[in-house]
Amino acid sequence: MMTHAIHTLDLHFQGETETIATYLVQGTEGWVLVETGPGSTLLTLQAQLRQHGVQPADVQHVIVTHIHFDHAGAAGWWAQNGATIYVHYFGAAHLINPEKLIASATRIYGDQMERLWGQLLPAPAEKVVSLHDGDVIAVAGLTFTAVETPGHARHHHVIKLGNVAFTGDVAGMKLGSRPLLDIPAPPPEFDLEAWQASLDKLLGMGLERIYPTHFGAVENVSEHLQAVKMLVYESAHFVQQKMAEGVARDDLIAQYTVWNHGRAQAAGLSAESIRKYEIANPLYMSVDGMMRYWRKRNSEQ
Repeated sequence: MMTHAIHTLDLHFQGETETIATYLVQGTEGWVLVETGPGSTLLTLQAQLRQHGVQPADVQHVIVTHIHFDHAGAAGWWAQNGATIYVHYFGAAHLINPEKLIASATRIYGDQMERLWGQLLPAPAEKVVSLHDGDVIAVAGLTFTAVETPGHARHHHVIKLGNVAFTGDVAGMKLGSRPLLDIPAPPPEFDLEAWQASLDKLLGMGLERIYPTHFGAVENVSEHLQAVKMLVYESAHFVQQKMAEGVARDDLIAQYTVWNHGRAQAAGLSAESIRKYEIANPLYMSVDGMMRYWRKRNSEQ
């Protein structure tokens, strides 16, 4: 018997549809939010909640897959307004004191920080619950389970609910009905082997539907995860090969972009859809993440 309903809320990040989702889960005893999106989309999220008859005060439980701004940037606001935040134990301290996150992101985004991400507020420590692999969150008449899934980030959980799961970024990106897969691999924690192992773990779970944060439900789970696994491998080895050829970072970004645009065009995507993917996942960040991974691997050998 279905004991929950899942609503996909479109946060219209940077004015674009189908780039970042928050999932509103209706249980028998209340509401749970999975992902908060960034602070810059908070007003949009509140408006979307009201369309479902939900006021912010009605949301007492918020689960985030990991602490990247597009997934958990507004977590502090929710915590300050009374919600309990459930987050990977590696990321909990950064939600309570986000100064390091803000400083490192400001080095990347500079004066674009406010426009892109809005405010990153500190979460009161008593409102943050640290999750470990296998931990159960029993709230709103529902039972969620945290599943350790590193690869995109060390602090990443997939959140399982019955035979469906909220996959954050580990199951890649597929924006709405568009036929293109993409993988976000930002520094500093992209890890090829860990990501492949996480996908194998998900493949073994027999899920009937998954909910990537970018963007919307995926029904053909096994086919999707197998394709993501192949793309993670191909992307990482594309970057490795170019590094071996001595290609400099900026040229590598240009070549990686050409390769990805070629994939998108072969899948029939319009220029507008390609631009949407770039907003959700800037390709230069994945190049930086994968280059860092290979340099670290080389230095260890």
